[in-house]
Amino acid sequence: MTKVLTDARSIRIKGRSFLAVMLSPDLPIDDWLTRLDDLAARSAGFFLGRPVVLDLTDLQIDRPQLKELIAELAKRNVSIMGIEGARPSILGSGMPPALKGGRSVSDIEVPAKETADPPVKAAAAETRAAMQSIVIREPVRSGQSVIFPEGDVTIIGSVASGAEVIAGGSVHIYGALRGRAMAGSIGNASAQIFCRKLEAELVAIDGIYKMAEDMAPNLRGQAVQLWLEDDAIMAEKLI
Repeated sequence: MTKVLTDARSIRIKGRSFLAVMLSPDLPIDDWLTRLDDLAARSAGFFLGRPVVLDLTDLQIDRPQLKELIAELAKRNVSIMGIEGARPSILGSGMPPALKGGRSVSDIEVPAKETADPPVKAAAAETRAAMQSIVIREPVRSGQSVIFPEGDVTIIGSVASGAEVIAGGSVHIYGALRGRAMAGSIGNASAQIFCRKLEAELVAIDGIYKMAEDMAPNLRGQAVQLWLEDDAIMAEKLI
């Protein structure tokens, strides 16, 4: 007798990829936490509701120190979904799971069409993994995210304060950049950011970030190109 295994009581299990923020602490931890507090204070809501992976590659800490670090992050409302690069000996019960083999995903988030009462969150859209760039032909409003790890993102319009654009490649904004722009999000030091008018809350390339108050005053309101050089974000006006 053959038993049917796909009855109404079956449990459906699917695989799905999500884009997570990678935090890579360095020693001394107290100093690193101070810098993290500074980032959070100057970019409100940066970690709110965002999946975070803790990268401990080459970080020489023991299990009690790791537990204390996770607790300190929890106090800051940073929820760790997994730990990468940790020695098995320092992991234990009650800790986030060990992760490995992280890779880019093929889903993106794009702004919803404008309505009389615009939604706060972005609508989801799908794209082929082979695609290397996307173009968003409308402004990105506050609270919205455009996420495309596979390549470049071009925005035909402005990026409002409180909005963000995250690209695996470069970011091109044909309007004012008032929110956050993060290029090279999955490891691409050659990625760049271009915008017609720089008024950003935060820019980042390959994990290196710069806040608004850290940028040269003469660049504010100007058309600007930003790139990474020797682990520092460089910028110049576009002619």
